Amino acid sequence: MGREKIFRFKQFSVKNDLTAMKVGTDGVLLGAWCPVKDTRRVLDVGTGCGVIALMIAQRNADACIDAIDIDHGAIEEATLNFSNSPWAKRLTAIEGNYNSMTQERYYDLIVSNPPFFTNGILPTGEARTTARHTGSLTYRQLIDGAMGLLTNDGSLALISPTDAEGDIIEAATFASLPVRQLVRVIPVEGAAPKRTLWLLSRRDMDYIEDWITIAHRDGTFTSEYVALTGAFYLKM
Repeated sequence: MGREKIFRFKQFSVKNDLTAMKVGTDGVLLGAWCPVKDTRRVLDVGTGCGVIALMIAQRNADACIDAIDIDHGAIEEATLNFSNSPWAKRLTAIEGNYNSMTQERYYDLIVSNPPFFTNGILPTGEARTTARHTGSLTYRQLIDGAMGLLTNDGSLALISPTDAEGDIIEAATFASLPVRQLVRVIPVEGAAPKRTLWLLSRRDMDYIEDWITIAHRDGTFTSEYVALTGAFYLKM
């Protein structure tokens, strides 16, 4: 048996050994960036080990978060991580398929670090393939599903590769869930953006388009990335 894998943040730790997808920059970016002010009910779609749900619980003391994943190992691990956190009473892990969710409750915010290997070489391992291939959850399914689960002024926040922008804008337009914020993520200054943070919302608000750079060329983090994620990473 391999050594237990624990990722430690300032206010919580996550075990991410059983889940197919490990703690990574994409999830931390989304968990730190997604707007959580005045949200009471949140749904984390494809929660994995639960890191995004835990970050939202840390950021908003009033939020109750449901975290759904189709993978049994992910839910087993998220349940453990939630129970070991300071916010266990506000976090619920649900094993199930987002595409099959019914309108039993409505959410102020739906957040997702969705699968994105649409083309090219797929990740190895059945669970990892399910977790990361858009055959299990397409952008259109994510956005269409949100339309039936969001409150009247609810929002959907997600992260994607930059080359998926056309697909997401098309799906958002088709669903009449407008793009309100778009932030392109540059991994190292001078490089092209690799990821895009999205906020789609029924709430009327000004459109914002922005950029964030993670690191300088010498490998040190930029001040904007530290400001965004510094409340979570131990060494910031």
